[in-house]
Amino acid sequence: MYTALHLQRKLRADEAEILVLSPDPYMTYQPFLPEAAAGSISPRHVVVPLRRTLDKCQVLVGEAVGIDHAKRTATITTLATREQGTGPIDIHYDELVIAPGSVSRTLPVPGLAEHGIGFKTVEEAIGLRNHVLEQLDIASSTRDPEVRAAALTFVFVGGGYAGVEALAELEDMARYAARYYHNLEPNDLKFLLVEATGRILPEVGEEMGVYAVRELRGRNIDVRLETRLESCENRVAVLSDGSRHPTRTLVWTAGVKPHPVLAATDLPRNERGRLRCRPDLRIEEVDHAWSAGDAAAVPDLTAEREGVECAPNAQHAVRQAKTLAGNVIAALHGRPLTEYRHKYVGSVASLGLHKGVAHVYGRKFKGYPAWFLHRAYHLSRVPTFNRKARVLAEWTLAGLFKREIVSLGSLENPRAEFELAAGTGRQPEAS
Repeated sequence: MYTALHLQRKLRADEAEILVLSPDPYMTYQPFLPEAAAGSISPRHVVVPLRRTLDKCQVLVGEAVGIDHAKRTATITTLATREQGTGPIDIHYDELVIAPGSVSRTLPVPGLAEHGIGFKTVEEAIGLRNHVLEQLDIASSTRDPEVRAAALTFVFVGGGYAGVEALAELEDMARYAARYYHNLEPNDLKFLLVEATGRILPEVGEEMGVYAVRELRGRNIDVRLETRLESCENRVAVLSDGSRHPTRTLVWTAGVKPHPVLAATDLPRNERGRLRCRPDLRIEEVDHAWSAGDAAAVPDLTAEREGVECAPNAQHAVRQAKTLAGNVIAALHGRPLTEYRHKYVGSVASLGLHKGVAHVYGRKFKGYPAWFLHRAYHLSRVPTFNRKARVLAEWTLAGLFKREIVSLGSLENPRAEFELAAGTGRQPEAS
C-alpha cells in the first residue's frame, strides 16, 4: 500500500497503470491490534481502506496463486472467479512489486490447529476480544469448578511484540470487566505467558526485557521462560516443564514465516523462504521485480558486520516502500537507483494502559513515559490524516469514559438467529 501510495503521487495516469492486488480491500495497521482487542480503538480505525487511499490506482480484491516472472504473468483468483467457477486467470505486468508480508508460523503441536487462536488480523483480534468476554460469561454462569477454572485460564504462547502486547492489553481489559460480574473477582483470572527462549521482547534490549517480565509478574501474570507448549489436546495446555493447564483460550503468537505465495513463484529465495533482494530492493538474479517488508531479505547496510539482513518489522517496511517506489520511477526514467539504508532507532512496546517499555536512540524508558512514546510513535505512523484524527479522538474519549465490555460474539455467525427461526434446528454456538 505504501509503495502504491508513493507511486500514484509521482506517476501520471498516462505514464503508468498501477494495479494493486490484495486479498482484503484494506491495509491493517498491526501495532494497533492489541488496543483494538482491548476496546481502546474501534476495529474500523485499525484498517485503512485501499480504494479511498489509492484513488489513482486500480484495486483488485483477490489472491495470487502463482507468478511466472519469466513470462511476466501472475495467476490470480478473485471473488468473481470463485463465484463463476471459472478458475484462476492470468494478468500481465511490466514491473512486479511483491510484498505479501508474512503469516503465522505454527508448529506441529497436537491440538493447536483445533484450539489455537492467532493474532495477526483485525478479525482475529476482535474474535479474541469476544471470546475472552464470553469466557467470563461462562465462568459466571456455571457451578462446575473445572469448567469455571478452564474458562478463566488464558494461555499466550510467544514472548514477542504480538504476544506480550496482546496479553497485557487483554489482561487489563478482562480484569476490569470482571468487576461487573457478581460472582467473579479480578484475581480469579489466570494469565500465562509461555516463551521458548530466556527473555521476552528482545527488540527493546535485555534490561527492558527483564523489567517487562518483572512488571507482568507483578500483575499476577505467570511468565514461563525457556518453556515450550507440548500439547493442547482436549483443551489442556501441556508445557515442557511438566505442568498442565486446562484452558479454553490458547493464543498462538510464536513467530511468523514468509507468505506461502512466494513458494509459487520462480523468484529466488533464501533458506528461510524470503526473497533475496539487492540493497536497492530489486530481487536478485532477475529484472523488473521488486520486494520489501517481511517477505524480502534486504541487506542491512548499516550493520557492523556483513551478511546481516533488515529485521522484518514495520520500521523497515514503511521506509523500504518509499525507497522502492522511488527506484521503480528511477528505473522507468533511466536514472540511477538508490540503496536502502536505515539505522535501527529502537523499539517501543505497550504493557497495557499507562504501562510500557521503550529503547529509543540509546535511551531507555519504562512505565507511563514509555506508554506515551508508544502511542505517539504509532499515531505518527498510522497512514492518512483521517485515521490519525479518528484514533486520537477515540483515545481522548476513552480517557473520559469507562471501557466498553460488551461481547459481540454473534458477529462470527450472523445467520444463527435466522437459521433458528427458519427451523433448521441449528443453535448459536458459544466459542
